[in-house]
Amino acid sequence: MDVVGVIPARYLSSRFEGKVLADILGKPMIQHVWERAKQALSLDELIIACDDERIAQACRKFRAKVVMTSKGHACGTDRISEVVNPLDVKIVVNIQADEPLIHPTMIDELAGALLGSKDIVMATIAKKISDPAEINDPHVVKVVTDKNNFALYFSRSAIPHLAVNSEVKDPVYYKHIGLYAYTKDFLFTYKNLPVSRLEKTERLEQLRVLEEGFKIKVIQTKFETIGVDTPQDLKKLEDYLQR
Repeated sequence: MDVVGVIPARYLSSRFEGKVLADILGKPMIQHVWERAKQALSLDELIIACDDERIAQACRKFRAKVVMTSKGHACGTDRISEVVNPLDVKIVVNIQADEPLIHPTMIDELAGALLGSKDIVMATIAKKISDPAEINDPHVVKVVTDKNNFALYFSRSAIPHLAVNSEVKDPVYYKHIGLYAYTKDFLFTYKNLPVSRLEKTERLEQLRVLEEGFKIKVIQTKFETIGVDTPQDLKKLEDYLQR
């Protein structure tokens, strides 16, 4: 098997408990994510990895493949690792359960990047910010890259910072979309990396990869997404879908 997609889902979200089951136009949020991911051409298998029977029951209703995992996992990466450990697979795509606007093309482009180059062990997605309000929103993670589109840094702050005397009058900002792909080997390397100083500072798990000297390929997308971290995000998403 070349590529497996895993949607890690936990019930006890600190900012929005049970959000993966929040109703969006008559369907739980995780069903929106699963239905979009199922359209990806690159996935040989799609699995929902959850820690709560309420999530499992809801997912079985729309005939998703569900694997129950330990409640003790500290993050989605650990949950995914438990699921894929026994699988013979090359590439693992981590599909966030709170990104109901995920586009299947994003998944295919991530998988293609890793399958097409032995030098890329991890990749993610970014989109040019079109809404100025997102630039200084700490819930919207920003990313800057080098000339080869490898991540230099991720931050909840506005990066790059526009200096008062900057020659650049109209900087471009990119938001990070929480979709990742890894080789299976690197997934377990990543899982075992120590929690880093910058990760603790920004509360962004992917920073441990950069601090340890590994590279993350960043692929740009034209598709808009709205990640759901709070009930307010859910209302914003519903308004967007209704429009």
